[in-house]
Amino acid sequence: MTLSWLRYPTLLCLCLLGTWASANTLRVAYDADPVSLDPYEQLSGGTLQLAHLLYDPLIRWTPKQDFEGRLATAWQRLDSRTIRFNLRHDVTFSSGNPMTALDVKWSLLRAKSSPDFKGIFKPISQARVIDSHTVDLITEQPYALLENMATQLFVMDSLHYQGFDHNQRAKDAVEKHGHSYASEHASGTGPYHVTQRQQGTLLKLTRNPVYWDHASPGNVQHISLTPIHDSATRSAALLAGDLDLIAPVPPIDHYRINKHPYIQLFTRSGARLISLQMNQQRRPELQDIRVRQAIVHAINNKGIASKIMRGFATPAGQQSPPGYQGHLASLAPRYDLALAQKLMQQAGYGSGFRLSMIAPNNRYVNDAKIAQAVVIMLAKINIKVDLVTMPKAQYWKKYDQASSDLMMLGWHSDTEDSANFSEMLAMCRNPDSGYGRYNGGHYCNPEVDRLVSASAKQTNLKKRTQMLQQVEQILYQDAAFVPLHWQHLAWGARKGINIKDVLTVMNIPYLADLVVAQP
Repeated sequence: MTLSWLRYPTLLCLCLLGTWASANTLRVAYDADPVSLDPYEQLSGGTLQLAHLLYDPLIRWTPKQDFEGRLATAWQRLDSRTIRFNLRHDVTFSSGNPMTALDVKWSLLRAKSSPDFKGIFKPISQARVIDSHTVDLITEQPYALLENMATQLFVMDSLHYQGFDHNQRAKDAVEKHGHSYASEHASGTGPYHVTQRQQGTLLKLTRNPVYWDHASPGNVQHISLTPIHDSATRSAALLAGDLDLIAPVPPIDHYRINKHPYIQLFTRSGARLISLQMNQQRRPELQDIRVRQAIVHAINNKGIASKIMRGFATPAGQQSPPGYQGHLASLAPRYDLALAQKLMQQAGYGSGFRLSMIAPNNRYVNDAKIAQAVVIMLAKINIKVDLVTMPKAQYWKKYDQASSDLMMLGWHSDTEDSANFSEMLAMCRNPDSGYGRYNGGHYCNPEVDRLVSASAKQTNLKKRTQMLQQVEQILYQDAAFVPLHWQHLAWGARKGINIKDVLTVMNIPYLADLVVAQP
């Protein structure tokens, strides 16, 4: 006999209670699998989420946006260029090796060698080891965001990554998309160890029995991370009791998850900018400021936020979200189809042209639908777009190669500061410094570079704010990129899992601190 669950809601609830796992096991589904176990291979939200499970930074952001010590028990600024960090004693890596200041220094040097991370750590000139558990981080110039950068410094086991693997490749190599030793082997001090990994299919973690943080209230002993690309399937699995926690929850499913008696929806405003990069290196048309302005004016990002995101996003006219130092309230979204068409005529492209476009289909909320909407909108100014969407695992390699004319990119500031957007997305691409690493449009304005660099040395808050706002004004006038919206955060969880207690604005959940009640 086949039963209709909709006709027997009580029976459905009983069945769900029977299928949910015990409190010490957490079954989680994200939209995509982290591409690597190496915390310095790729600068992405998925990498950071996993890094907080396998490694520890010196300090971290709390859900209330304060700093708290992790591997550092205390820190003090010695002068305008130096902060001294006192490290915890009796902390060991998963290999059994003890953690010391030498590991901090080695990890910094490795991060500075990473193509993705060198731009973040560029201001730090050296890590000076004072003794086995004391280290100074020293910047080239006076720098106000050294603590912010310390939240990104995940300490790795320097002894474990010495020598060569069975293929005679250096174990300490940072190889993006290269399947290096570090991308498949983790030795950190974090709260969990990897017990099983099938790339793109499953990642199982088990609590570190000798983890140093004895004060943590968390009771999750095992975590099963399953990537589920399709958002409807992800939501259905939570509703069926096959999962305990999912992210992100697409806006279309908010209502049915929120009304379920045994499932809850957690939402909060977000600061991740979703944008389009216009590749000036590939297409001469995009070197014309009038064409770039036309594209910006042709895209109705308010409509995208309202219709596709169902109001679960804030339309953007700039990089910096409200509340950030660089934010300028006057730089509002600027959809104006008539002006866009006029600009195309003025540029000599009234009859239009054809562009290629790539976008992920499992990285950002409704990313493929947003890309499809952009195709329709640009057709109204006679720009025909050949769109290809793909899973995140394939997308980032294509993005790194700047292989398309238009490319979607989401970015949350790694330092919770406006300058990071420009350092990574707007400064002239420089492989040596790491600045402009994700500037897929190859936009380059020396004045932007000068202002961003000067802001890093400016300790006067008012002057620094003015510099960063000036950067935003220039990027706005130049139409350096297409701002779409700031994406909000949404998690779905069974009752008894209060993810909001451990979730930061950067969308990083500290699952080791999560207290899960029995269903």
